[in-house]
Amino acid sequence: MKFNWGTGIVIAFVGFISFIMYFVISMNTDKALDHDLVTEDYYKQELEFQNDIDKENNSKSLTKNLTWKKTNEGIVITFPESLEINSITGNVFLYRPSNKQFDFETDISLSNHNLLIPDKRLLDGRWNIKVDWQYNGKSYLYKKEIIY
Repeated sequence: MKFNWGTGIVIAFVGFISFIMYFVISMNTDKALDHDLVTEDYYKQELEFQNDIDKENNSKSLTKNLTWKKTNEGIVITFPESLEINSITGNVFLYRPSNKQFDFETDISLSNHNLLIPDKRLLDGRWNIKVDWQYNGKSYLYKKEIIY
């Protein structure tokens, strides 16, 4: 068989297509390379974005905002002591960027201005914490990226 430039071009095209197909198939089948969207209802949350900005501005207007710290028991979120704990309602959402199966949401149930998120629910690594809470009819939002 004679090997000329036409045969070389065909072999190059076949090699290039095979190379690209290998990477497409390996990216779609390898679970280690599987990354999820930030949230399933991304567009719905985008429409609520202005409300979130208003809530964050309300939080910034507080004399003392929420704080968090890592303890042996888990994460302790501390609400301002100037607020009545029986009037605070809302929920806490923890988002794990690397795996959505570890995401969870919990209602705010305070004891002595503190909310404990148990260590058994958290893995080491990066988490996004979002505390959406209300006090006396006013909404507040606290967002933070934390390393646990």
